[in-house]
Amino acid sequence: MGDEEEATPTLDAADMALATQLGVPRQVQEGEYLYREGDVAYDFFVLVSAEVDIVVAVDGGERVIVRHGPGRFLGELNMLSGLRVFVSARVVTAGEVVAVARDRLRQLMATKPGLGDTILAAFVARRGLLMTEAAPAIRVIGSHFSPESLRIREFLGRIRVPHEWLDADRDPQVEALLGHFGIAATELPVVIATGTVLRRATPGDVAGYLGLTVESLPERCFDLVVIGGGPAGLAAAVYGASEGLRTLGVEMTAPGGQAGCSSRIENYLGFPMGVSGEELTQRAIIQAEKFGATLTAPCTVASLASRAGYLVARLSDGSEVAGRAVIAATGASYRRLEASRLSDFEDNGVYYAATDMEVRMCGLSPVVVVGGGNSAGQAAIFLSQGGCAVTLVIRGPDLGKEMSRYLVERIEADPHITLRTRTTVLALEGDETLRAVHLNGPDGKVVLRCAGLFSFIGADPSSGWLNGCAALDDRGFVVTDLSLTPDQLGQGWETLARSPLPFETSHPGLFAVGDLRSGSTKRVAAAVGEGSASVRSVHQYLTF
Repeated sequence: MGDEEEATPTLDAADMALATQLGVPRQVQEGEYLYREGDVAYDFFVLVSAEVDIVVAVDGGERVIVRHGPGRFLGELNMLSGLRVFVSARVVTAGEVVAVARDRLRQLMATKPGLGDTILAAFVARRGLLMTEAAPAIRVIGSHFSPESLRIREFLGRIRVPHEWLDADRDPQVEALLGHFGIAATELPVVIATGTVLRRATPGDVAGYLGLTVESLPERCFDLVVIGGGPAGLAAAVYGASEGLRTLGVEMTAPGGQAGCSSRIENYLGFPMGVSGEELTQRAIIQAEKFGATLTAPCTVASLASRAGYLVARLSDGSEVAGRAVIAATGASYRRLEASRLSDFEDNGVYYAATDMEVRMCGLSPVVVVGGGNSAGQAAIFLSQGGCAVTLVIRGPDLGKEMSRYLVERIEADPHITLRTRTTVLALEGDETLRAVHLNGPDGKVVLRCAGLFSFIGADPSSGWLNGCAALDDRGFVVTDLSLTPDQLGQGWETLARSPLPFETSHPGLFAVGDLRSGSTKRVAAAVGEGSASVRSVHQYLTF
């Protein structure tokens, strides 16, 4: 079944009856809007006899995306995520509809898996179609050379929000748009969404408008707060929510973590043909939201403290969220090369991910990949397949030390990848964009022309926000369960009359999983396993 067929299923009489039991019948009139672009929330509508057009605003008018008739239902993934609406629903034939509240929809999906799967499959297919059909609903205007513009585009791409990119340096319609909204060139990047103009926009501004930040939450206390949205954090959110815990996920950039930036993961169980980090992330997000988890981004946690039986996370904007238990899954932050002028080209020639967006930025020009681990190997192969001539630079004598054998063999067999061993990056050069890198290796100093440098040289643990709540090893990773020594546990544990649970830190009720945890296996599958397994420990803790 193609995306269009999955997006437009017709319910049978039994499914219509189920939906009717949970909803409220309504008579609607021609020309009435059931919801509009930019609305904060809307009901799940099942059409009994009415017909409804799904439309998107385009240059002062409306374009019909699809017409739904009797037996169909309205809505897409923002019914689960709580994001603002991207399209409008206009009645074209008067008749009856059934309005089902959002919490009732979750009940239906949880208790009637057959119908729930039909609805979820349609929501997913509709989002895929909206990525092209509804793009004008949100417009991003900025410069191709602007790191700030790139960060917004990356953020919207990572959370799969339909949008249109307009390059102020190239697109002829930009000038008229800027004039219409009274936007000065100094106010770029700008995001225009259903008439709302976000000037000098940041990912945080966009997330706030869409309803993805903590500010949009009706409550701030949860059974479980998961800090970090990589594979470990998303797995914890899925299992926490599916097992009945009121679960909040907090991610400081965009869901997926480093794995979300991987072009292809080939050694993850169940995907023999490989899966992109983006696809794996999106599947996990949908699972978590299906079970009722609330996911927020970008929300940076500044500190953690214990208060009145809760662990309270203070965010960088001063707001707070509290959990009876907290799972720390903030992973690690990218290390930066010690190379002259690196900061001049970050997000404008220097990248820490290799996805379709970065490939488009580089075109078919030569690129340099730095690093000897799996992420670097996957990036080199992905860039080569995209048509780039790739130079892979490593400090060591060979690739076998850190990289999986299947990647080593593929790199060695790829005629478009050149390996430079025992080599370091000294400096970068260019004007508005990166033009060349200076290397130092066995043959002395050389200059390589390139359009992009992709850095995968490892990462350091993102544990500073724990604020002394958890014991760390000498490298800054969080120590858990059996690795904790008596002096790290402290006197508080004596009154508990128990040992730390699996993944529990030196602070009762605080758990650590994934790359952040001392001694963890730095692989996606291992992170998912730890995030999933830690929820069992959370349940045990909450019963004490």
